[in-house]
Amino acid sequence: MNKMNELLKIQHLSKYYYNKNALNDVNLSLEKGKIYGLLGPNGSGKTTLMKIIAGLHKQTSGEVLLNNRPLSYKTKANISYMPTENFFYDSFKVKDIVKFYSDMYEDFQVESAFNTLEKIKVDPEFSISKLSSGLVGKLKVALALSRNVELYMLDEPLNGVDVLSRDVIIDLITRSCGENKVIVVSTHLVSEIEKILDSLIFLKDGTIALAGDAEELRMSRCTSVEGIYKEVFGND
Repeated sequence: MNKMNELLKIQHLSKYYYNKNALNDVNLSLEKGKIYGLLGPNGSGKTTLMKIIAGLHKQTSGEVLLNNRPLSYKTKANISYMPTENFFYDSFKVKDIVKFYSDMYEDFQVESAFNTLEKIKVDPEFSISKLSSGLVGKLKVALALSRNVELYMLDEPLNGVDVLSRDVIIDLITRSCGENKVIVVSTHLVSEIEKILDSLIFLKDGTIALAGDAEELRMSRCTSVEGIYKEVFGND
């Protein structure tokens, strides 16, 4: 890896919850200009890893460096994290959520957000309570990607989303990746998203089971990313 192009470095990262080992000695380097697939079944540690990087959880040991700086309130400002939960107030309209993001994040691009919402057919006048799961999914991703930061982390962006909305979300992710940005997509729905992934990280029981360039792994194993997933996780 070109060290000049390295955005995120994780060294010997572990996280324990009481008697549960959620992450164990994780080591990763993420390079600018790439879309990473963080792949694994539910309970593999994907969300825990993302929340530590986002500064929402504290690791037990190890360190995370963003642009070679330890995580702090300053580095958190350069990370856009989309959780799995629907965190919107039902009483809000879509346009109220956009204003909330604008007030919360200095880097939020309001015009870009409204342009994206128009393209993906999410009406700003809609109440959150009236949105289908597909529309909520598209809205969450659009808002996360409307921030102007270097690192974007999307936790299970395709969960509960219909097939047509999945295609829209995948297109949004693809168009948002630039040469100075990193996008990490956590998912266990591999077949829908594997075509856009540059690099793969397979997380199993809190450890890195396999990681590398997507195309190199396909070639070396003579199978698709979904095929590799089945090899790594078996009946998990």
